Order: sequence, then structure tokens, then C-alpha cells
Amino acid sequence: MMSFSGLLQDLSLANAPRRRGEMSNSTIDDRASRASHISRGMSYASTAATSVSISGDISSQLHSGYSHPLARSWQAERQLTKSMLIYPLFISDNDDEEVLIPSLPNQYRRGINKLVPFLEPLVHKGLRSVVLFGVPMKPGTKDALGTSADDPEGPVIQSIRLLRQRFPQLFIVADVCLCEYTSHGHCGILKDDGSLNNQLSVDRISDVAISYARAGAHCVAPSDMNDGRIRAIKLKLIEEGIVHNVTLMSYAAKFSGCLYGPFRDAAGSSPSFGDRRCYQLPPGGRGLARRAIIRDMNEGADIIMVKPASQYLDIISDAKNLAPDLPIAAYQVSGEFAMIHAAAKAGVFDLKAMAFESTEGILRAGATIVISYFVPEFLDWLSN
Repeated sequence: MMSFSGLLQDLSLANAPRRRGEMSNSTIDDRASRASHISRGMSYASTAATSVSISGDISSQLHSGYSHPLARSWQAERQLTKSMLIYPLFISDNDDEEVLIPSLPNQYRRGINKLVPFLEPLVHKGLRSVVLFGVPMKPGTKDALGTSADDPEGPVIQSIRLLRQRFPQLFIVADVCLCEYTSHGHCGILKDDGSLNNQLSVDRISDVAISYARAGAHCVAPSDMNDGRIRAIKLKLIEEGIVHNVTLMSYAAKFSGCLYGPFRDAAGSSPSFGDRRCYQLPPGGRGLARRAIIRDMNEGADIIMVKPASQYLDIISDAKNLAPDLPIAAYQVSGEFAMIHAAAKAGVFDLKAMAFESTEGILRAGATIVISYFVPEFLDWLSN
């Protein structure tokens, strides 16, 4: 049997130029055999070229692992599913209101009478969870203490009761904050100098969380960023005897910045003075975020959230490493959503493609739950 190197040598000899009349007897006798070897050698030459192209390192060949659409999907550590998604809802105290939010494409502020007709088709398509944000619009409902936040006749508690009755399988998350209900628009009770009174704020926030839990919320999610509010809520849930069936999701790493504008338009929650930089995290504060995640995990959080999402993928990854046994949520906030829509409208990219790409990046970073305004579209896209 001829060796691989012998075959290549035959190829070079066969292709070498000869002087007229020069032909050995052995060449004449072996012509038929050599023709067969040459044919085989040509295929080996192709293999040799491939070997050169990969420098002999077979592990560099990756395309085979994702050449088929199904094989490509297997490469993802986490694949987007409907059960991962939570849809934000803005609930007005005007029962029959349904108003488009201009800065938040395709999103509406709805009164309680508009909720069921809107949600029914989404639930049939596979909607599994919503997060509720109350939006008091009536005159006189806001004050310095945010007393209307846990009004039994207010939009959040009424919505919790309605949705529990009409959609028993829907997982209801209640955002817990005071900014929508305070006359000053800040996320707690203020001192005389305008700074946050952390102790009073935590007492108030934890009371509101308990009211939502009593009304039937499956999950309470404090977004105020006051120190110690996770522990206070957990202790009150224990005292109420309902800690075993109410999930506590902490906005542990919530960063200040310019991506919340459309949300504040929707919720009417812009501060009347100053900003929230003294209690929301600074954009460069990775160490602070890590400390906040560890703190809230130790105080009893069942889920850790990072907000915003796309600009803070490193923090999502940190959260997954610091809290490996907890679900990690990420909120793709209103500004992220609006930017994607604006760029798609300008022809920069396809809306659906970027919705998936941005969300898959969030999952890749470590999230297993995504709060997204794209949820209605995802319910269709994932079905198809």
C-alpha cells in the first residue's frame, strides 16, 4: 500500500515536464496503476490543504456546531421562553382610561375596566406574569407621605384582586414604591432639608408591600432603593404569616441615569426637585452594586433584579456569580425600549431582530427573568 507522502510524490512526478522521447520502461508498464494513485492522491491533496489551513489544530473547527438552526439554538445556555417574561402594566385610577404614552411606543396607561379585555388575548397566547405600577391621576391623591399607595380602592390593590379572580394562573408582581404617590415625586418620605428619611421610608414601604401581599400579589418588588427595606418587608411577611407564599423580588442593583424618562411620563413620577442620585446607584458603581446584591440576598430576597439591563450586563453577570442559587431578573427599561424602536424606525436595524438580540444578551449575561415592554410581540414571535 502506497503511503500518503508517496502519493503526493507521484503527483509531483506526474505533473513534472519531460523531454521529448523520454519515458522509462517502468513508467510505461506502471501507467495504469499510477493513474489510479494520482486520482486518489488528488483527494488527499485537498485534505492536506485543509490541514494547513487549520495548522493541525482540530479544535478550531467550530462551524459544525451551529450549522443548523436547531444546533444554533443548542449553543445558548438559556433560551428565551414565555415563562421568563414579565410585562409591565400602568394602571390608572381613572377606571375607563386607555391613553397612549407618546414616549413609550405602543404602550398605554389603562384604567381597571380596560385591563381584562387587553390581557385576555395575551393570556391565551401564553402570558405568564405582569408587574403592576399604579398611576394616580385624580386631583388630591398625592401627598408628602404617599398615603394613597396602599389605598384599598386604589389602582394597584383593585387590579390585584381583579386579576387574581379573572386570570388565576397569572403571576402578579406588585412594584412597591412611593414616587407615583408622593407630591414631591421621590421614593420615600423626606426630611425637612429635602433628603430621604430612610427609617420612615422603610417603615412606609414595608407597610405598602404587606398591603399588596394581603390583597393577593404573588410577589412584591420594592424599587425604592432605601437601605434595609428587604429585611423590613421580610420580617413583616413573617409576622403576617404569609412569608411562605409571597415572593420578595429586590431591585437590588438599580442605577440612576437617563433611561427612565418614558416610564416617568407614563407613571407621572418625575421628582419635583432634585434627582435620585443619592439613593439610586451611580452608573460606574460596580462595587456598590455588588455590595447591594449581597446585602439584599442576606436580608431575605428571593429574586435579585438589575435595572437597567443592556448597559449593565456586567452587573447581571456579577449578580449571577454572587447569588448563584437565586433567580436573576433584569428590567429592560423604558429608555432602552424606546431607543430600539427609534433606531428601527430610522432603518438602523430590524425591530424584531434587535428585540431578540438585546434580550438574548441579557440572558447570556446571567438573567433568567426579563421584564420587557416587548412581551406582547414576543408572545407572537415565540409561537411562530
